[in-house]
Amino acid sequence: MSRKRVLIVGGGFAGIKAALELSKDKRLQVSLLSNRPTFRFYPNLYTTVTGGLPEESSIPLDSILGDKPIRIIIGEAVQLDRKERTIITSRIDSYRYDILIMSLGVVTNFNGIKGIEQYAFSIKSVEEVVRFKAHLHQQLIDDHKPDLHYVIVGGGPTGVELAGVLPGYIREIMGKHGIQHKAIHIDLVEAEPRLMLNIVKKETSDKITKRLHQLGIKLHVGKIVQGETANSLRFDGHPITTHSVVWTAGVTNHPFFKVNNFAINSNGKVTVDGHMQAEQNIYVLGDNADTPYSGMAQTGLHDAMYVSSYIINLLDNKKTADYKPEKPVYIIPVGPHWAAVQWGNVQLYGWIGWLLRKTVRLQAFHYYEPWWRVTEQWIKEFETVETCPVCASRM
Repeated sequence: MSRKRVLIVGGGFAGIKAALELSKDKRLQVSLLSNRPTFRFYPNLYTTVTGGLPEESSIPLDSILGDKPIRIIIGEAVQLDRKERTIITSRIDSYRYDILIMSLGVVTNFNGIKGIEQYAFSIKSVEEVVRFKAHLHQQLIDDHKPDLHYVIVGGGPTGVELAGVLPGYIREIMGKHGIQHKAIHIDLVEAEPRLMLNIVKKETSDKITKRLHQLGIKLHVGKIVQGETANSLRFDGHPITTHSVVWTAGVTNHPFFKVNNFAINSNGKVTVDGHMQAEQNIYVLGDNADTPYSGMAQTGLHDAMYVSSYIINLLDNKKTADYKPEKPVYIIPVGPHWAAVQWGNVQLYGWIGWLLRKTVRLQAFHYYEPWWRVTEQWIKEFETVETCPVCASRM
């Protein structure tokens, strides 16, 4: 009996987990198509900004999947040919499937605000992180003083996490550059009336707000960004002088789905049925699917486990209950040795939350890698690297 071809498009949390699970069944021939050769571990990207190793947040797909019966294909999916059951890449390569799993993630949304895409930094990839980090050092080399304002736009998890670690890191590199007794000003701008609205409860949001104030972060909530120039950011009708704006405020669904005529809901995500199918034999997972808690890494893992089980049950002529969303645990680190945890009705704050995040992060790696590799990954958290010649000479 010929094996069914499973093509998974997207090398993120959901795509990799689905590949690992489905590759265990010898009736399936599994291929993973990704636009990059690495798995981007988003929860660690903000630490890479502040001296952490790039390897903490960027893991080669080969190291995760290389010893599994999974074909790894590097390419950018651009077109779906439903009649021929084929995905076509930007290089005009085509890959056939019997079962298609789409998990492409999201892309940055600048909301049409003038100047943001041109002048703001982002930290959604290692390349963007390296660019922003280089800017922080080069600015100190050029001006021999910190920027007037370092501005983070977006009060979601990424913005809050970055705001928590940035003050300490800037002070650290200022010391290495021989700059003493200079005040730094870090602003966090959020359009909603409070931080992480629709993500965590008000009590948790208030605790995070208090913690940021303690770290010296100036918060501007309920303020709308109107535009950015090379020298300033304008919000709430007033400009603020800065050359260091980080945009973490918005994402939108991957354009592949609109271009290829998927059914898209009013929130911009793909409509799926009770078995995560957008169409016959086409499954959409993770950030792309219109399901509760879409956008969380835990949700992507949950989706992958469900769809993998459903596909194997189909092969075994077994029934599978409809998909049920699983409420994620929210753990938001805010500065050194402090995190806010919202686990159902339980809220934890401080060092115990930070310790729980460390534990959960190691467990997240274990979804993909054996414990010995998880240990190697954990050791990397204690290592730092600086490409700035001034800082590297003083490490």
